[in-house]
Amino acid sequence: MSILVGTASWTDKTLIESGAFYPPGCNSAEARLRYYASVFPLVEVDSSYYSMPSATNSALWVERTPPGFVFDVKAFRLFTGHQTEPRFFPKDLQAELPSTGKKNLYYKDIPLAVLDELWARFFEALQPLHAAGKLGSVLFQFPHWITAAPKAREHVEHCAERMHPFLTAFEFRNESWLGEKHRESTLAMERERGIVHVIVDAPEGVTKRVHTVWEATSPELAIVRLHGRNASTWSGAESAAERFNYDYSEEELRELAPPIAQIGRRAARTHVLFNNCYRDVAQRNAASMSRLLENGP
Repeated sequence: MSILVGTASWTDKTLIESGAFYPPGCNSAEARLRYYASVFPLVEVDSSYYSMPSATNSALWVERTPPGFVFDVKAFRLFTGHQTEPRFFPKDLQAELPSTGKKNLYYKDIPLAVLDELWARFFEALQPLHAAGKLGSVLFQFPHWITAAPKAREHVEHCAERMHPFLTAFEFRNESWLGEKHRESTLAMERERGIVHVIVDAPEGVTKRVHTVWEATSPELAIVRLHGRNASTWSGAESAAERFNYDYSEEELRELAPPIAQIGRRAARTHVLFNNCYRDVAQRNAASMSRLLENGP
């Protein structure tokens, strides 16, 4: 059993501006990653959601982190069904995009040849991490409008097929996936395809939030992602930092530690990622959770 704890991203604007995590003089991209990796064994790459990652950056990340350090990498936003402006596509592919007259494009709008090229480049970007044994999983965070209805489910399964043989994790935002009607079929689909089920901690009683289901669907990996419990900012916040601005109390962390330890016995490895990325809150919470899991709650 191996449980690694880290945070979603290491370069958030409010984290850097706070001056509360990185030591004085730690101002370059290289210095920040090297320092982060001296504190935590795991990080989630969020930049790959906003724009296509590159093999060059992946190779630098490999070089700047110690043996055993692990990266979970978020899938590019187009793949997960999010709206994507043409400017987020690789520059050399932008001329091949359709003119829809709309600000945003979706997966269904893109010519197959461009999609094939995007998937190929995504795989190429992951290769240095994979070759070095530092790629944990590729995280697909599907938006709330991707429901468990047959057409949307078809796209989710298409993503699973496209990502083979990389270890892939699915986090849903629409409650239908893990509601009473579809829970077992969703978990069965993940098990059958070797997809890692993402366990979510988020505010209770809000919309656009999947049910929290403590299950492991892959023998290789389980993932717990903690988004904070700020119900007032869950919907409508102007920035991710505002949305996830929540500091878990010691009591809340103590309550979460036992189920995390329990799920850790059901997979070879478990990743615990704090996504409450506001200033250094995620880093402090991750450090506390590491201590609790090591010493026992």
